[in-house]
Amino acid sequence: MVPVLITLALVAFFWGLVRYLMGAGGKGGAAKGKDLMIWGLITLFVMVSVWGIVRLAQDALGVNPNAGATSPQVLYPQ
Repeated sequence: MVPVLITLALVAFFWGLVRYLMGAGGKGGAAKGKDLMIWGLITLFVMVSVWGIVRLAQDALGVNPNAGATSPQVLYPQ
């Protein structure tokens, strides 16, 4: 899920770049493109930073990121 969100943020950044370049003649299009690029970069930074912090916490605590989770079970008396 995280790689999909990072890809979407990257697409938003490049879409902002296209809007910035296409709107270079007028002020309105360039400003909107610049804002979209800035928000795309902020989103990428936050997502990659959180992903890295989680990975560091997993390494520090010795958690295996590939281990499957087990669900709790309720034992019924027979």
